[in-house]
Amino acid sequence: MRRDSLFFHADFRRLWAGDTASQLGMFVGITAIPLLAAGVLAATPFEMGLLTMAETLGFLVIGLPAGVWVDRMRKRSLMLAADLVRGVLLLSVPLAWWAGVLTMAQLLVVVLFTGLATVFFDVSYQAYLPALVGREKLLEGNAKLQAVQSSAQIAGPSLAGVLVQFLGAASTILVTGFGYLTSALCLWRIRTVEERPERAEHERLLPQMLEGLKFVVSDRPLRAIVACTATSNFFNGAAQAVQVLFLTRTAGLKPAEVGGLLAVGGIGGIIAALCAGPIIRKIGQARSIWLVPTTVWPGGLLVPLAAPGWRLALAGFGLAAFGFGVILYNIAQVSYRQAITPDRLLGRMNASVRFIVWGSLPLGGLLGGGLGEWFGLTGAFWMASAGELLGALWVVCSPLRRMRDLPTSAKMVVPAP
Repeated sequence: MRRDSLFFHADFRRLWAGDTASQLGMFVGITAIPLLAAGVLAATPFEMGLLTMAETLGFLVIGLPAGVWVDRMRKRSLMLAADLVRGVLLLSVPLAWWAGVLTMAQLLVVVLFTGLATVFFDVSYQAYLPALVGREKLLEGNAKLQAVQSSAQIAGPSLAGVLVQFLGAASTILVTGFGYLTSALCLWRIRTVEERPERAEHERLLPQMLEGLKFVVSDRPLRAIVACTATSNFFNGAAQAVQVLFLTRTAGLKPAEVGGLLAVGGIGGIIAALCAGPIIRKIGQARSIWLVPTTVWPGGLLVPLAAPGWRLALAGFGLAAFGFGVILYNIAQVSYRQAITPDRLLGRMNASVRFIVWGSLPLGGLLGGGLGEWFGLTGAFWMASAGELLGALWVVCSPLRRMRDLPTSAKMVVPAP
């Protein structure tokens, strides 16, 4: 192993350990919370759509101003505070259940405010990594962090399915709360001193928000990438709204089987994270961004075929293929975004991208709930799964299709005001 590897970077290891704990807890919660709503609180398809919408509504509501605030503050402090807030909120769910007072309304409020804290964490997180490891280590750092996410995507749903079946869904959410608190502890132990961002006098919120948004839309490759991700996320939100209901009520799967199926998607993600560097260098960063969605993402169409028996294995293969494609695509496009953006705009760039691509998720979740009510769970799941593939059209029909690699600097860098 090379001595310049991030394995030997002590503070990156602390960030990595915290990310491992929070990602594991998050994927346990992603499985346990819908199972709690569907199985214990008897949620309707529309209520499941509201739950999916609440999870990511924060990106649509405060996504843009959050980027301005992140650029004005130290990122690690914001991330630590966000982890503490998320941990406390999630721990309130099992406490309310044990007291016999848990309602769907409380679950929606907890998920909504957890999502608001996640906005600040995610925007800070991607802006903090270049300062912690340097831009020359971004591809390695993102690949290692994506490997953790994919591993958690395997372990989290599997663990959640087993715990829900034997301990109950509410008690399982303890893992999510403690995961965020563990992440906060690891962030607190990072010793690298982060410089306080310089702040000009008489800064105004709106012009700074627009500066970050203008940077994103002014670069043609980045504009196509954002449109692709937003479109796929919109339909992914619709799929998430009905997925657990479909798997439990239509496909007839038990909680442990649901968790196992959702975990399989992480296998493809781990393979992608481990092989991302060689694959991207072999076929080119630009080609990775448009070729992978067109050839690998269609595996997701096998998931609506899920049923006990051999069809469960077929759906699992589809999830693994889709997970492989999503992680490979994300490593290529996130590394590009971080590389071309000036330090002073990193927070606002990430917030602008998150505002568009994650802001589409709550709208898709609301659509998915409506489709489930109008066309039934099976019809809604098929329509949403097919819709996820439409995002690839943006990158296929963009200049990316005629490029092998992406430029290392934006074609238009917005000057400082």
